[in-house]
Amino acid sequence: MMQDVVKELGFLSLGTRCKRIGEALQGQAQALLAAHGMDMPAAHFPLLAALDRLGPLGVSELSQAVGVSQPVVSRSLRGLEAGGLVESVAAEEDRRVRRIRLSRQGRDLVRHAKLAVWPVIEAAVAQACAALEGSLLEQLGGLEAALEQAPLLQRAAAAGALPPAASATSRRRSA
Repeated sequence: MMQDVVKELGFLSLGTRCKRIGEALQGQAQALLAAHGMDMPAAHFPLLAALDRLGPLGVSELSQAVGVSQPVVSRSLRGLEAGGLVESVAAEEDRRVRRIRLSRQGRDLVRHAKLAVWPVIEAAVAQACAALEGSLLEQLGGLEAALEQAPLLQRAAAAGALPPAASATSRRRSA
């Protein structure tokens, strides 16, 4: 087995390790979204959730709400707008200012995600984190091991939280 240098470097490579865990979580959340018939990047859902919770926002406000840079938000919004999930409208207080809001299709998608998909992802991540103990580095190691041992899709399938066709696919993957 290859030596995990990032893990062994401890706090020196904490940012890299957190990014690696974040990418693993996002990739596994993507698999859960696909299992529920949602073919869009998992990274777009925080933007949709922010618009759902906060209403129409400017790009800089949306960037602050989700904690990512404005260029990243702008790129994501182009994809969301092309998919018909968000729309840009003039702000009521200043017609020169543009605000982004959920379209009708976006509101329907978020409503479905809030009921059928986001709780499944949240429960699977919570299950992966449930047994974590010790220092931050030990907890990160435990989370990495838990995600490798049983990805979120497998955890959701075991909890009976996948549509029937997706559950069968998940069982075949883990076999």
